[in-house]
Amino acid sequence: MQLKDLVMMFSSLSSKFGALPYLQSPPSGEAESLSGTRCEYVPVRSAPPSMAPHGSRKAFGLTEGLSARRRLRIQNVMEGVSLWLAVLLMLFVQPIYAEANTGSEDTAGVLHFVDGKGQWQKPALVLGSDFDVRISGLIADSRLVRTFRNTSDQWREGVFVFPLPDKASVYGLTMKVGERTIVGEVQPREEAKKTYEKARDSGRHAATVEQQRPNLFTTRVANIPPGATVSVELNYQQPVRYQDGVFELSVPTTLTPRYMPGKPLAATPQKWQAGWAVPTTEVPDAVAISPFTVDVADVAIDSHRASVQFTIDAGLPLARVSSPSHELDTRQDGQVVTIQPLAGDIVMNRDFVLRWQPLAGQEPGAAVFHQRWEGEDYLLAMVVPGRAGKTRLPRELTFVIDTSGSMAGESIRQARDALQLGLETLALGDRFNVIQFNSQPHALFMQPEMATANNLARARQYVSRLKADGGTEMAPALTMALQSRDKSHDRGMGELPEDASPDGLSRVRQVVFMTDGAVGNESALFSQIRRQLGDQRLFTVAIGSAPNRHFMREAARWGRGSYTAVQDPGDISGPLARLFEAMEAPVLTDIEVRWPGQSASAQQDSFPLRPGDLFQGEPLLQVVRGVPPAGELRVSGRLPGGATWQRNLDLQDAASGTGLNRYWAREKIDSLLDEARVEGQEPDKAKITNLAIEHSLMSPYTSFVAVDTTPARDLESSLVRDSLPTLLPAGTQPGMVRYPQTATLAPLLFALGLLGLMFSAAILLLQRRAYP
Repeated sequence: MQLKDLVMMFSSLSSKFGALPYLQSPPSGEAESLSGTRCEYVPVRSAPPSMAPHGSRKAFGLTEGLSARRRLRIQNVMEGVSLWLAVLLMLFVQPIYAEANTGSEDTAGVLHFVDGKGQWQKPALVLGSDFDVRISGLIADSRLVRTFRNTSDQWREGVFVFPLPDKASVYGLTMKVGERTIVGEVQPREEAKKTYEKARDSGRHAATVEQQRPNLFTTRVANIPPGATVSVELNYQQPVRYQDGVFELSVPTTLTPRYMPGKPLAATPQKWQAGWAVPTTEVPDAVAISPFTVDVADVAIDSHRASVQFTIDAGLPLARVSSPSHELDTRQDGQVVTIQPLAGDIVMNRDFVLRWQPLAGQEPGAAVFHQRWEGEDYLLAMVVPGRAGKTRLPRELTFVIDTSGSMAGESIRQARDALQLGLETLALGDRFNVIQFNSQPHALFMQPEMATANNLARARQYVSRLKADGGTEMAPALTMALQSRDKSHDRGMGELPEDASPDGLSRVRQVVFMTDGAVGNESALFSQIRRQLGDQRLFTVAIGSAPNRHFMREAARWGRGSYTAVQDPGDISGPLARLFEAMEAPVLTDIEVRWPGQSASAQQDSFPLRPGDLFQGEPLLQVVRGVPPAGELRVSGRLPGGATWQRNLDLQDAASGTGLNRYWAREKIDSLLDEARVEGQEPDKAKITNLAIEHSLMSPYTSFVAVDTTPARDLESSLVRDSLPTLLPAGTQPGMVRYPQTATLAPLLFALGLLGLMFSAAILLLQRRAYP
């Protein structure tokens, strides 16, 4: 029976028994007819005439008639309310029934990790990972091996959503089954999907990897035999971050569950994805980026563990190798350093962050690398402008802090401490405000106020009381922080402009955004930042053990600022002190890069096309194709005081490099995507696809796939899909756990019990009316 049929049935019942009319104003004349009918019946139950006072029979009948009408009216109202409450309860039961019903085509053959009682069961597949990272110069090359061990007696398909570094370039896939090795190839995304599905359905071993976000990917491995192990090797490279004389590299192992803003879309079959979120108007692919998140105790004791090894060949003597996330076992052989976690295999519940620092006086001020690939020259140059004299300008500084549920636990404590440190950097003449956001934003002041002792005391007290709860609605918070506050029409004669300090100097408008970046609508937020930024600068601070670094870096790039990451409580002061020092003034602006003999075509093959401003300690990275290692590279810009800065690099001194072609191709693809976002158009899909295939790269429109030629599974044997979970990031509250649906009828039975009670109450009222 459809819901609309139930509503019509209850409407007809209500009308039949007179309930509906009395939920509204009764029609004229109806009360009199009903009262008259009841008055004929009342005298039968009244006292005998001889017992009634003389002359009171008529008055008594009228009084009792009025009382009966009142009781009847109340009874009718109760009947109507009960019937319509039953209808509303049916509306409530409908979605619960849809949630409990797991027998649809979409979920057939999908393992939900629960038993018949709705209790959590550990996945049948045991996941292992091995990271081997080799760093040479400014590029790190990684080999990541995932092993899927089938502990059940059924054939399995493993699905695992996992993070990679935010600038990773995936360029290789190899699958190993027993003694067999199958090398994958890059194909257009839809073609790779069809290739994989055909192989899976025919019983052959197959594996595929596709990109969901620049830092989020999905691996699928088909036809894993009972009791067997299949391994998938992924090759990728990433640029090494260099700032303030310190090199840094991060290896993400898990992700914080992301908030999916927007209204839910109509349910559609999802045969390829299995996640806890539903598609929304703002995140239509929410199901593909929301892997189940469980606690460490919810998986096998040897599952979701990883071995990690770093090999650093920096080409210069190192003073220190450290990690804010893990204790290290470091071994050095000349200038080559090998690093492993001191505890051995690590639990995959936090990013592995590694830092190394050259000896004092050995920090590179410039470096050039060259590679020749497929008959083309590729050059990668790094230039560090150095420290400039301080020219501090008065600021209007807005702190934005994420207080959503994903920040609960250690993250909100880190964010509060970081914001308190930021308040200490304010000086006389600065203006400031504090905005917190979860499901909605809230500002400490109506508009930025002067950094007086009283206002700072209020801010410190406000920040100390912040707690984490609710959704992650970033868009309203960004609007509140970035929207222009032109109050010129409200000022009187002789008052200073809003963006001027008492001494007449113009204020620098800056926004510091502190969050874990756990959102699914990154692209829309980048567009919003570009539209609303104006003359401001946006700086981001990544909080937590597994932040969305892609969002943090890109938000800062579109905001013409920079970003930093806070890994743990002991890692707050150093990175933030450098950030706030750099925020005082850009070191270099209006940057121009000129390669020797650069043609118009080569100019378009130099990335980034428009270098952003550099802050204290930041290097300029520039990559180009088609320029030989000869002549000089000229980099120029404007210093804070207005003076011109220039640096020339001799390209003949370029050191040999590897992977520069892939680094260039990745920058080219990112440039095409940026151009489409700025122009509000769809990206050039064909151009990006051809470029990715030429350089054997993963992209939004290409995927890797590896297929064995020999069938392994008898088609009469069923194939069960395992959607492997990720681990809850360390320091996160248990409330962020995202288990699969229990697939039990408990919610439905509970709701049906309530519905039965409502029907019983309605029937009882009707019986009392029929047999008073």
